[in-house]
Amino acid sequence: MFRRREPVPFAFIAEAGKFRSNVTPPPRERASAGQIAGRTLIGLTVVAGLVGSLLFGLPALSADQSPAHTQQSEASERR
Repeated sequence: MFRRREPVPFAFIAEAGKFRSNVTPPPRERASAGQIAGRTLIGLTVVAGLVGSLLFGLPALSADQSPAHTQQSEASERR
């Protein structure tokens, strides 16, 4: 019913932890002033859009204000 499993040699995993490469990756290129300005402008545009949508959406979500003018159709006035 139960078979005995053979042990798996994990020596290669232990050796892989000790291995270190003597090749270092090249340093990252610095972003230019134009790239930094572009990223900043995109970030400010996204934040301004979120703030604007919040400002325009809050009055529509407030339920405590009653409408000042109720609309009535002409048909209901002439009855």
